[in-house]
Amino acid sequence: MRVVFMGTPEFSVPVLEALVEAGHEIACVYCQPPRPAGRGKKDRPTPVHARAQALGLPVRHPTSLKGAEAQAEFAALGADVAVVVAYGLILPQAVLDAPAHGCLNIHASLLPRWRGAAPIHRAIMAGDAQTGICIMQMEAGLDTGPVLLREAMPIGPEDTTGALHDRLSAMGARLIVQALAQLSDLAPQPQPDTGVTYAAKIDKAEARIDWTRPALEVARRINGLSPFPGAWCTVDDERVKLLRARVAGAGTGAPGQVLDGLRIACATGAVEILEAQRPGKRPMQAEEFLRGYPLPDRLD
Repeated sequence: MRVVFMGTPEFSVPVLEALVEAGHEIACVYCQPPRPAGRGKKDRPTPVHARAQALGLPVRHPTSLKGAEAQAEFAALGADVAVVVAYGLILPQAVLDAPAHGCLNIHASLLPRWRGAAPIHRAIMAGDAQTGICIMQMEAGLDTGPVLLREAMPIGPEDTTGALHDRLSAMGARLIVQALAQLSDLAPQPQPDTGVTYAAKIDKAEARIDWTRPALEVARRINGLSPFPGAWCTVDDERVKLLRARVAGAGTGAPGQVLDGLRIACATGAVEILEAQRPGKRPMQAEEFLRGYPLPDRLD
């Protein structure tokens, strides 16, 4: 099929690669514009932009698709379908209607649960037992369109957003290739009106750990915010990122008290920090992190 691909972050890259490998013609790749990054604050292309260039594909990165000129340029591509995954721009109705088979979105949740910007983070933080991928026919509402294909994936008690991100990206790449191969045979299923939840964008203010919360909630927050933006606490006035944790039985101290190693008391129970990162250092497993870095009696 003649495909317009629309995606921006690392999550989208395996999908683009899978479409190329499956033999689809990529008419154009749309992504977010390069933005300043790194110490020199030089413009850096997004992961999709860089991969598309390496594959020799044409790339466009408009700041908006609301204008008539941008919409006409999109329609002129004559696409059979647009594949959209974590693109980052609202698609106006004229864009949604332009491809012969419309626009298909790869969404990282089991819709209608966790519509919106941060479905992987929110699923882990809420303690969901599973998540998955939905291939959805896009319409004007936020992730409200009918679903063509869905597949579930379990969430383990120590899964982080980073780990789940990689597995879901691979699943999305596989399912979109399947969906395009079977497109004429797939019956869109409307989403139910019950069970709708919204995955609000992660606010950095959520990242500071509150040890007065139950251990299960603290562990889920740490894992759900890893690796970005990264949950954190202070250790002797130094901000330390907490990147992976698990519930570690009963706590016998006040919230925030260091019980032993990296096992920290919470309001109820305790959590064991499995991976952490000091400022300017690389992420470390607990044993390495503690080597030569004595902890105070209490973390804030």
